[in-house]
Amino acid sequence: MDVAELIAAARDGSTRAAGRLLSLVEGARRDEVLAALGPHRARVVGLTGPPGAGKSTTVAALVALYRQRGLRVAVLAVDPSSPYSGGALLGDRIRMAAHINDPGVLIRSVATRGHLGGLAAAVPAAIRVLAALSYDLVILETVGVGQSEIEIAAIADPTVVVLNPGAGDAVQAAKAGLLEVADIVVVNKADRDGADQTVRDLRGEVSVPILKLVASQGDGVPELVDVIDTHHREDTPERRAARARTQILSLAHTLLRTHPELDRLAGLVADGTHDPYTAAATLFSSPRCGGAPPAP
Repeated sequence: MDVAELIAAARDGSTRAAGRLLSLVEGARRDEVLAALGPHRARVVGLTGPPGAGKSTTVAALVALYRQRGLRVAVLAVDPSSPYSGGALLGDRIRMAAHINDPGVLIRSVATRGHLGGLAAAVPAAIRVLAALSYDLVILETVGVGQSEIEIAAIADPTVVVLNPGAGDAVQAAKAGLLEVADIVVVNKADRDGADQTVRDLRGEVSVPILKLVASQGDGVPELVDVIDTHHREDTPERRAARARTQILSLAHTLLRTHPELDRLAGLVADGTHDPYTAAATLFSSPRCGGAPPAP
């Protein structure tokens, strides 16, 4: 199928066609697909947090509740890239298996492929595809590896940070910068010892809503959805513009890191021929960045 046929098939309910479109926007045909779709805005909820906090379990619980309310939901699980294949290492989301055969749910793992910030460069395009295919909500789950995770705030509204009780998770999340971008903080596995103390610790770090959750049992999930909905209704054009600026800067950074002139300029700086300021200006003025040809 060509792109137009894939779009038509996906809008008729073909998950295979939708998956193919998502594959195309991860590659060289991204612009072609986006041009065919036209502009669309999606509602995006982001979940991040340290490994083992229960992000996938929380996502599965959220999907179940949103489906009960009649919403079509897509899940983008952003995974670390395989150093060999470049593919997503965590492609099989076992905890979401209950939703695999639901035509109102699409689950997709996306490899980061070296992009900084915990998000794949193709994620904004994938979200636009899903919005064009009439998914009511996109849930974005990031890999949860620390400082770089804060980029999720550039795309999602709200950003939900999922933590475990005890074990210093609140302190570690603060050190990693996760709490700086949290719109909502969830203490998952709240039936374990230390949950109340973790909530008290968090109240000393953030002023955002803090909820207790037992995602594996669905306890606290309706309350979390209510808080998510309230936050979404309070979004503003200024906040959307700030998120857009961060997305642009992040993707520009990725383009610069893969620029064909970077290695040559690095060599010139290393041997003292160029200073780093001149090299940076040269990189920005090169044809790939839309400027004049690079300096000799």
